[in-house]
Amino acid sequence: MKLNQHLKEWKKVLSSKFPNLSLPQVSGLATWSLGMVMTQSSSLSRISTLIAQINQESENTARQRLKEWYKEGTAKAKKGNKRVSLEVRQCFAPLLRWMMELHPKNTRELFMALDATTLGTKFTVLSINVLYHGSAVPVAWKVIQATQKSRWKPYWQELLRALKEIVPPHDKVILSADRGVYAHWLFTEIVQLGWHPFLRINHHRGQYQPAGSTSWHPLACVVDSTTRHWSGQVTCFPSNPLNCCLLARWDEGYADPWLIVTDLPAADASIHGYGFRCWIECSYRDLKSDGWRWGKTRVQSPERAERYWLAMAVALLWMISCGRELERVETEGFEEDSTPSPPSTHPRQLSCFVQGLLTILGRLLTHQSLGLESLFPLPSQLSSPSLVFNSS
Repeated sequence: MKLNQHLKEWKKVLSSKFPNLSLPQVSGLATWSLGMVMTQSSSLSRISTLIAQINQESENTARQRLKEWYKEGTAKAKKGNKRVSLEVRQCFAPLLRWMMELHPKNTRELFMALDATTLGTKFTVLSINVLYHGSAVPVAWKVIQATQKSRWKPYWQELLRALKEIVPPHDKVILSADRGVYAHWLFTEIVQLGWHPFLRINHHRGQYQPAGSTSWHPLACVVDSTTRHWSGQVTCFPSNPLNCCLLARWDEGYADPWLIVTDLPAADASIHGYGFRCWIECSYRDLKSDGWRWGKTRVQSPERAERYWLAMAVALLWMISCGRELERVETEGFEEDSTPSPPSTHPRQLSCFVQGLLTILGRLLTHQSLGLESLFPLPSQLSSPSLVFNSS
């Protein structure tokens, strides 16, 4: 087999970012993720056909090698293959570390989102994502059967703790989650990590007590048509008290208000930070439909699905980074705002993901490299521990 030059370059990048993986595991990850980018699909048939063409090998050989990558060790052993299973959990820390290396700028804020998504009646994916330039890159996840009745708490705890030691203690991590995920223990768990929860709660039920008051008030009455913004230190939920800062906002035209609980003092907390959580929906579009089309996967095993997600996350990171690099070049000479703004204030014609795909296509048609240099920080950036996640 004659390994394609672009695939060789990509393999070197991943080898440096995932030093914990064996050479066959890095090779499989590089092949899967590059194949996803080039075919805009996570289909085994499409990717194996492409890889066979560019490596000048038989399609069956390429297909078998791709299958070996996501199989469990026991499944491989039946055919005499002694390779061990790829442990996806061991890749969460390197993936987050890679994200942090890429984006040091002028602030020390890291915006992340915790969310759950389903794939029909097949899978439920619990994930923690870094929010970045209109998208979200998964850095830790757990796939379970959608019909499985189990408590999510142990899974969330495991994912959070897998990332605990990666973020420097002086960096400010804002971790948001929608009201369907809120739990008192989750708020406490995030605070114990040294991070700051930004959790939305349901306004239809529950009560709050302003600091210094002895009276309880319905959460539904925090904001209304006349008082659309409010923030303050409160205690929420009489039966299971939570001492926190409550941020409330109800914009005209919206059916429901945002009620956000955080450990940050009101003076240091802006409810605009929760607006970045919507970027995770763009990420799902890239992963499940318009991008890698994982929504059509035939994979039945949650463990194998988790390995698919690793390849998709790496491919997504590549595309967003490439698209962001194009924007940076086009705006070179203009000072970049270090403070993230609400997503709606910086509309763009194309997402960073689409810009990344088009950039790669343009490079290939003009016989250039794949632009992998955008995946490495500049030497001057390596000395700076700061982070920026800007919507522009």
